[in-house]
Amino acid sequence: MARIILVTGGQRSGKSVFAEKLALQLSGHPTYLATARIMDKEMENRVAIHKERRKEVWRNIEAPLYADAVSFEEKEVVLIDCLTLWATNWFFEKNEDVKSAALALKSQIASLYEKDATYIIVTNEVGLGGVSPNSMQRKFADLQGEINQYVASIAEEAYLTISGIPIKIK
Repeated sequence: MARIILVTGGQRSGKSVFAEKLALQLSGHPTYLATARIMDKEMENRVAIHKERRKEVWRNIEAPLYADAVSFEEKEVVLIDCLTLWATNWFFEKNEDVKSAALALKSQIASLYEKDATYIIVTNEVGLGGVSPNSMQRKFADLQGEINQYVASIAEEAYLTISGIPIKIK
């Protein structure tokens, strides 16, 4: 049976660093499943920093939409970084239709849950920043909130990171 650990917090709160340390405590050779789509130079630099931090210890896989197509070994430790970018990809893939994007994401997550692995899922608390005046951003916040709550409900453990400090909340 799968095990899910959720790591949430605001942008630049230390989520990824904490999740990487946690994955390395659970496995000597974890898998990093990256959901980002590199759209510009700044994003390319962020990805390079993450890759440099991980070095060759990690198995690196890129899956911006269909993570269920990736095969994992039994008992593998998989860090999914991050649910927010994955949700963004589905949001635009489904033409900003929150319901369709949520269904697609929940289906992807449910299929991963069927595989006997440990999943550490990193996400952002986009609602901590207040209500956006932009309609598209509000729709995305609705999607992100729904998906975060879904993953938290099936997670065995959950952590909130604030200023680099992880706090166990579940």
